[in-house]
Amino acid sequence: MWIVSKALQRYWRLQRGLTLGARGIVIDGEGRLLLIRHTYRPGWTFPGGGVEFGETIETALARELGEEVGVELAGPAELFGIYSNHKVFPGDHVALYTVREWRIERQVVPSREIAEMGFFAPESLPAGTTPGAQRRVEELLGRRVRQATW
Repeated sequence: MWIVSKALQRYWRLQRGLTLGARGIVIDGEGRLLLIRHTYRPGWTFPGGGVEFGETIETALARELGEEVGVELAGPAELFGIYSNHKVFPGDHVALYTVREWRIERQVVPSREIAEMGFFAPESLPAGTTPGAQRRVEELLGRRVRQATW
């Protein structure tokens, strides 16, 4: 029976596997939002990445912000929403946080992963901002009801 149980667990993991990402809306003192453009995916979006095994979502957020944009959390990030990102992968979810207390840990230069980064006024997002990021900004500003999908 133990072998059958293990086989069924593996089957369900493959059939119903979930992935989880953590992203941050980093807001500066002027109310501008930090956006990045990856080298491997089109469009501007919020920094972040996948939650690894054994990691909390908050730990993953802090790690990804440090790796991608050199930002260190200086206070708690606030959960803004959890979104299904099933267009990318059927079981993908994104936990989005607002980050208002932070400092630059190190200067980041374009790399193999990050082509560009910059702070933008919510009303003046760069051309090519992803539709998901645009919707989240509208939600942040109260111009759109929060949705369940990215």
